[in-house]
Amino acid sequence: MIASRTMSESGLLARAAGTLARPMLFGRRNLREAFERQAEKVFPSLLGTALRLTRSREEAEDLTMEAMVRAYEAYERFDGSNFKAWMLRIVTNLYINRYRQKQRGPHMGSLEEEGVLEPVGNEVEIPDRVLFDNIVGSEVERALNQVPEDFRIAVILSDIEELSYQEIADITEVPIGTVRSRIARGRSILRRLLAEYAMKEGIIKQGAKE
Repeated sequence: MIASRTMSESGLLARAAGTLARPMLFGRRNLREAFERQAEKVFPSLLGTALRLTRSREEAEDLTMEAMVRAYEAYERFDGSNFKAWMLRIVTNLYINRYRQKQRGPHMGSLEEEGVLEPVGNEVEIPDRVLFDNIVGSEVERALNQVPEDFRIAVILSDIEELSYQEIADITEVPIGTVRSRIARGRSILRRLLAEYAMKEGIIKQGAKE
């Protein structure tokens, strides 16, 4: 809701609205207003995802602004199926193409590189909500930042943004089987990273099965 937005989010959204009003973009007012109504609803998710991807407030804001402009310019071609997934695809692809090379985070992970066999995630399986809902956000974010890139992106889109496996496959342009493997691997890494903290806080018992 608008009232719950931080001042920073409100200011960034206002900047985006001002940019979208430029006459060089498509000028029909009804299309701009339709886009702005939908964009306002998903804006917190866009900025939150950009923050988790870039791990930099400044870069996240730039990424979100660029994604908004790109989406606005392409809005007439949007098929109307899932606006949030469409916007997250633009954010993610912009990050992959323009920002990821600048990051100093963990090495890009892949199942083939590590030579390990991971369980395949079940789409109807409840994600790791016990960890996400009971451990303070800062601990989850800190652990998430340590997950290798491909796995981290898949977990963000699945367990935080709640997109379907097919939507994630479309966004990341990999087969759905790869999406399942990345989510399973990412969750496994998160569980290991959070286990010590969770046991210390009594969220899970010592010796509990992951």
